[in-house]
Parts: sequence; structure tokens; C-alpha cells
Amino acid sequence: MANLKDTCAVAGIGETRFGVFPGSTNASLNIQACKLAIEDAGLTKDDVDGLLSQKPYFEPTFLWSTLLGNRMGLSLKYTADLDVGGATPVAMVQHAVMAIQAGLCSVVVCTFGEAMRSQGRKPGWNFMTRTREYEEPFGLLMPTHAYAMACRRHMYEYGTTSEQLGAVAITCRKHASMNNNAQQRMPITMKEYLASRMFADPFRLLDICQVTDGGAAVVVTSSERARHLKHAPVYISGMGNGHTGIGVGWFPSMTTTAAKESAGMAFEMAGVKPEDIDVAELYDCFTYTVLVTLEDYGFCKKGEGGPFVEEGHIELGARIPVNTHGGLLSQGHIDGMNHITEAVKQLRGDGGLAQVTDAEIAAVSGNGGDLSTHTTLVLRR
Repeated sequence: MANLKDTCAVAGIGETRFGVFPGSTNASLNIQACKLAIEDAGLTKDDVDGLLSQKPYFEPTFLWSTLLGNRMGLSLKYTADLDVGGATPVAMVQHAVMAIQAGLCSVVVCTFGEAMRSQGRKPGWNFMTRTREYEEPFGLLMPTHAYAMACRRHMYEYGTTSEQLGAVAITCRKHASMNNNAQQRMPITMKEYLASRMFADPFRLLDICQVTDGGAAVVVTSSERARHLKHAPVYISGMGNGHTGIGVGWFPSMTTTAAKESAGMAFEMAGVKPEDIDVAELYDCFTYTVLVTLEDYGFCKKGEGGPFVEEGHIELGARIPVNTHGGLLSQGHIDGMNHITEAVKQLRGDGGLAQVTDAEIAAVSGNGGDLSTHTTLVLRR
């Protein structure tokens, strides 16, 4: 994979509004995000010959990417529906790079959007279908329960505290307060965090990501072509994947995740070390996910994630600013597609009030299932 370094770039990004939009549909949010990304790249729909997406969780649809392409009037040479949970947006960009370098297409749009908040679950929908006969009878019904169990183990092994989880939630909300497109912008205090109701011990309500209506998309093309488009390219320097297993009960360790392998692969490909990263957009379905990813990416030692966040090292102006848009915890959950768009904004210098000074290299993480699979991008300006 080393020969793929910097061969492709993100040339365009698009985000819809985040919030509650009862009149929107899953398709309309994706199409809007794609249109914005294509325009941002200075291209037209006639330039696009590749489309990758992930089926909506609550309305899985046959040939979803093909349907979206058809509704946008695209003439596609390459398309696929991908699904590795919240690791999918980063995986889409990785697939786009490989498809372009294989000569299958030249301009790929990667998109995910969903009217998850206003539409909710469909009758008969069930999230846990993989090992349900072993887990559901004992109360493990949703990802929240599995992540809570892993977090509790981290607390047992390393002394991680609720206040340290709260530091992640507070920081993400602080960053979201600077983002006009964040669903939750009101800053929170530690007192408010600790007072939020317990949801799945040790997770309180404020440890859990925001269910949202929204969508985001990115345009990927060759670096050569990107250099002649509207914006300076954001190069895709490193890519990595790691896979732990289908559920936490099956993992070799509950406190070391596939992020370690994934980041190692991506950093090696990009030729960087953790200390070279200027900004990190880390998948944050729950506060604990950020804490353990910081450890597995090497930003701090194993077991030191709690003190690391408690001491403020993930805030703007600190050691490694994390989730400068507010993340899934405060901007909104669209499976982390917004982590990629935010990283591109930061590297372009378009981060607004939350801009990281002289940001040159960004890391983006994706995390799917119950800490089951992990994807990593290293991007650079």
C-alpha cells in the first residue's frame, strides 16, 4: 500500500445542516451533500464517474448507491454499498483511492446521510443480529451496552474515572459552541455532566452521541487532477484498517482496540508519528471511544487516556486538538462522515473560530460495530 501515498486527494467537501428536519429523507440528505461537495470541488455531475455510500441504518435499501447515482443523473463506472459500521466513511475514501489507482474511475463521491432523528427506527428493525442468541438474553441489546462494558473494564484496569469521560464530553461541546452547524452548541460544565441521567453504567446521557438528521460528502480524485481544481488539494497520505472481532465478548483484550493496528498502518504509510499530527478527528460514538483511541493511536500511553483528557490536552491550542467541530457527541452522528469534512476544513484553514493554527497533518478515525473494526486516514495539506 505504500505506493498509494499522496496519489489521491480530497478535492471537495459538502455538509447539509445538522438537526431535526422532518421533511427530509435519507436520499435527499445524501443528494444535497453530494451536490455541495461537487460544487465545492469546482466540478459538475458530468465529471463524476464513481459513487460510494453506506445504506441508511434505519432504512436499508437495495442498490442504495446506484439509486442515489440515478437520482443525481450520474453516469457511473464504479459504485458500491459499503458497511463496516462507523468505520465506513473512512473506508469509502480508502476504496475510492484504490479504485482510482486501479483505473476503474477518475472522480469518486463518498457520501453518508440519514434522517435518523426525525424518522427513527422502522418496524421490525433490529440492530443486534450477529450473535443475538448469546447476548440479547443477558441484556446486551445495543452498542451502548457493549461500549459501556468495555469502558467499565478500562476503569477497572487503569482507574479511569467518570470525570475523565466528562472531560471528553465537555471539550467536544466547547468546540461545538464555535460551530454554527452543530446540533448542540450550549457549553456544559462538569456538574451538568455528572447530573445527566445514567443510561448504561458508566455512561450518562452526555457520554452518548447526538442522533441527527444530516449528511456529508467528499470528492476524491487523483492528486494531479486535484491540483487544477478549485481548492488546494488535501492529500491522502496514509490509510489503515484493523479488525478485532464481532463483539467485545470475543476480543483478546477489552481495553486495546483495532485502532492500534489501523493507526500503525496509516502512520507508516504516511511516514509520520503521533507527534507529527496537528489535529485529530476521532470517532466519538461515546466519550470512551475517544479516550481509548488516543491511547491506541499513541498520543498517550495505554491506561493514561483519562489523565490525558482531564489535563486538557485535547483542547484547541493544546497537545492534540480533537474533534474541533464538536464531533458526533455534539455536532451530530452521521457515522463520522463529518470527521472527514472537518479535517479537510482544518487543513484548508477554513476551521473558523476552531481553526488549529498552522494545521498541516490530520488524523481521522472510523470505528464500527462494538469496537469491532477500525479505519484510519492521514491527510495533509
